[in-house]
This record gives sequence, structure tokens and C-alpha cells, in this order.
Amino acid sequence: MGQGINTKAAQVCAYKLGIDLNSVVVIPSNSFTTPNNVVSGGSLTSEAVCYGVIQACDTLIARIKPYKDKQPNGTWKDWVKACHGDYVNLSAIGMFSPKEPNVQAYKIYGACACEVLVDILTGQHIVSRVDLLEDVGQSMSPLVDIGQIEGAFIMGLGYYTTEEIIHNYEGKILTDRTWNYRPPGAKDIPVDFRVRLKKNNPNPAGVLHSKATAEPPLCLSIAVPLAIRNAVASARVDAASTNAKWFPISNVTCK
Repeated sequence: MGQGINTKAAQVCAYKLGIDLNSVVVIPSNSFTTPNNVVSGGSLTSEAVCYGVIQACDTLIARIKPYKDKQPNGTWKDWVKACHGDYVNLSAIGMFSPKEPNVQAYKIYGACACEVLVDILTGQHIVSRVDLLEDVGQSMSPLVDIGQIEGAFIMGLGYYTTEEIIHNYEGKILTDRTWNYRPPGAKDIPVDFRVRLKKNNPNPAGVLHSKATAEPPLCLSIAVPLAIRNAVASARVDAASTNAKWFPISNVTCK
């Protein structure tokens, strides 16, 4: 899905079991292994998967503990081999549910400053710089979270500046291909794109003190159209135009 879920799940598993990341393999999900799957949404997916991984790991840790106590100087493979020889169930399932007593809602905070260059004659614009600070709690995987933040911001940038769904009078979508529906491209990405994660900010209500990062940064992309509006307003002031501070910018078209 491009959310880095497998990476986070593997990292959490390795952390909980105290083993090397190379010892963890993530296999594709299906209704036989995870029959209670739900849709991805609400920025919960990564957290929900990692929560389930932690539950499963806790079950395995409890089963392996007696054999670990017998061989305190042993290795992970030694303990697993001993469990296998004694017919200990080495398969476990964990499940996330909002009904869990320790699952709580929390707020996510962020701030963004955006600088744009606008050609007033043609309307062409360049996002010259973006400074974005995101509250991710104690990140489970900083590189994955930064990638999520960058991707979400660019999705919002495309929504506000290049993408437009147009219907005809019958309700048929006219912008149904890249020839007339334009997602952002490589040159639409901010020239100077700076993303920072707030440090030393553990979230007491999150999985491993983390916070979700999938969708909240998209909200910060509102800085782009606001910067464009301010640039146009500044040009109108320079041109001594009347009503310089307010003018309509519409992204809704019906033909």
C-alpha cells in the first residue's frame, strides 16, 4: 500500500522478541491468516497492525519464557528449538480493536510554512520551499514516517493545485485519464522540502508511544493555496488594484 506497514511490523516484531530484523519475514495477508481484516482508513492501519504484532509477540514470549529461563545463555534459535522439541505452539495471533481498554484517541499536531513563486501573467507557480514540523510521538520508524509525511503533503498539493474532477451535466466524469486529470509530477515537488519530527515527545496513548502519520500531514498542504493567494494579493496591491485582499479562487468546474 506504500505505507511502510510491513517495515514497521517487522521492526516492532524484532524489537519485541529481541531478535535481528533479518530474522523477521512478512508474508502477504489473506482471509485464512487474518479473517478479521477491515479496510484501511482513519490513519489507523500501521498502528493497528503493530498493535496486533505486539499482542502476538507477547503470547510467544510467555510460551518461550520457561525454556529461556532454563538456558539463560542460549540464543533465540536455541530457545525455539527447545520449544519445538517439546511441542510448544509457536504460532500466535494478535488483533487490534477499538474496544481494547488501553486503546485511546489522541490529537496530532503539526505546523507548516510554505513559500511560492507565482507568475501573475501565466498563473504558473513554483513551490520554492516548505518547512514542516509534525508531531509523531515517539516514532516507531522515523524514515517511514518522514516518507509518509512527504507523500501526504504532495497528495494535498496535487488536490489544491493540479487535480480537478470535472463532471458533465449528466454527472459523468470527464477527467478520467492523465490527459485531462493531472496528478502532481516530479517538478511539482517543493524545491526545498524540509520535514522535521518533534523530538522527545512520547505519546502515552499510542502504540509504543507513537502517533499516526498516514493522513494528518495532508491537512498541512493547505499552506500551498494560501501562499499562492497571498502572492496574488501582494501583486494586486502592487498594481493598486481594488479589493486587493479578497478575490475568488474556485476549484470546482461543471460543464
